Amino acid sequence: MNNRLPPAWAKYLKTPTSAKAGSPKGAPPKAQPKAGPPRSQADDMLLRQALELQKAERLPEAEELCLRVLARTPNHPLALYILGTLGIGYDDEKALRYFARAVGEEPRNAYYHLSLGETYLRLSEFTPAIKHIRYALELKPGLVEALCALGKAYNAFDQGEMALPLFEEALKIDRDHPLARMGLPEALASLGRMDEAAAHLKEAIARRIAVPAAYNALLHTRKFTEEPPELAAILKELQDPGHGSDGAAALHHAAGKLLNDLRRYKEAMDHFKKGNQAGGRKFDLESYRRWVDAVIETFTPELVVSMAAYGNPSEVPVFVVGMPRSGTTLTEQICASHPSVHGAGELSKLARTANGLGLKDRTGADLGKSIVKMTPELTRTLADEHLAYLRERAPDALRIVDKMPHNFELIGLIGILFPNARVIHCRRDVIDNCISCFVLQFNEAHSYSADLQTLGLYYREYDRLMRHWNKVFPGRIFENRYETLIENQEEQSRRLIDYLGLPWDDACLRFFDRDGSVNTYSRWQVRQPIYKSSVKRWKNYESEIQPLIEALGDLAEV
Repeated sequence: MNNRLPPAWAKYLKTPTSAKAGSPKGAPPKAQPKAGPPRSQADDMLLRQALELQKAERLPEAEELCLRVLARTPNHPLALYILGTLGIGYDDEKALRYFARAVGEEPRNAYYHLSLGETYLRLSEFTPAIKHIRYALELKPGLVEALCALGKAYNAFDQGEMALPLFEEALKIDRDHPLARMGLPEALASLGRMDEAAAHLKEAIARRIAVPAAYNALLHTRKFTEEPPELAAILKELQDPGHGSDGAAALHHAAGKLLNDLRRYKEAMDHFKKGNQAGGRKFDLESYRRWVDAVIETFTPELVVSMAAYGNPSEVPVFVVGMPRSGTTLTEQICASHPSVHGAGELSKLARTANGLGLKDRTGADLGKSIVKMTPELTRTLADEHLAYLRERAPDALRIVDKMPHNFELIGLIGILFPNARVIHCRRDVIDNCISCFVLQFNEAHSYSADLQTLGLYYREYDRLMRHWNKVFPGRIFENRYETLIENQEEQSRRLIDYLGLPWDDACLRFFDRDGSVNTYSRWQVRQPIYKSSVKRWKNYESEIQPLIEALGDLAEV
């Protein structure tokens, strides 16, 4: 989506120039600068140009125009706001700062609060997200984007039941709003109500709303045993260039998923490959390799031991890590079925902390300098803040699980902040794991998975880093093999709960009955009892995936 401004705000910007910039309907007009109307009109003109540049994805030029406005009219709220939108997805921390300044300048502007809340949501900061989005609704009741954003926030905060009426209200206001049409079935699916989700997705398709995404979501609500009419419909949609590259990618992945269900593996892999190519994403493997080198060089056993003394001794945090699709959701569900454990889902808090310290900088920066920043006081403060953030979700839980898979990159930081935290590393048959990543339409953060050879080489770097962490923390990281769990569910589940330092509870064997939201690609699977059909699944694709097997080298378990 090129236009990064919320639709309602974009409409406001296109009003006649006489409208005062920064004073949307419902907000009190701001006093004009002493220079009089000419400056205001010039600012307005520059900000309109910035909007056009932003639509064309010419973001540096758009930023320059906004900064020019701020140089003449310091703290111009609309300039601050547009600067915030330019950071979304590129530098969310920066977006947060600009939106907060815009809110400070115009505290009764619903759109500013909405965007600030949505940015907090992108950063897994649910409490401030909900606060600002609610306030946007107080200022502008019935604002569909805000209703949907609040629904999305509740869904992500494991309160899917509270999300449903918000999406329903949004649909009453605008039956064809894409956020509402797609948000309601997503909330239903996260609660395991797959049939209802499917019905709403079919209605979205019938109404021609977000068609590629709706087809993709629809085909993930169940497993197919015979060819449904949707396959012919999807193949027809693929002839429509109007869906764009993202739409084509979603449709190809939908077709691939369905054909895989039907065991038409060669056709399925053909669509998965086309879907990943349509996305056009590239991954810089060399810079990632250099970063892994730097992490291994920086996080020595001696360093971690010397710094861990300043962390927080709490045993509450549990981190489930590993490659995506390695069994992290299943592992979290088993643990969270225990009455003393809360599953918090995938949280970006640790990555934000690491970014703030410069630990995820892949431009060749010296990680040693980032570590020097971690004084005893800062280390303790960061750990205490993180624990308070976890505690918001479940004040009384003995263990709180963060299952962000890519925290495998940050186990050194975990060891420093929380020397008594548990880390569960999920492993799966190497080729099965890689294929399971390849066939899903991941976002830009997982661009390594869009090409078979790159995916294999990336997996080698992940494996190299995990071997390093096992040397730094000998015997402390629990390795949970997916195949072992599938083969002997109770025995391995008992080992997991024992590792958490908790007494066994039989509820852990019925993880698929657990209430609460599941917001990952595995949400259909984890509502089912354990099944074995995904073990050695890659054999179905053997002739199609040689670049992956060659890239994996000695790690490929052929």
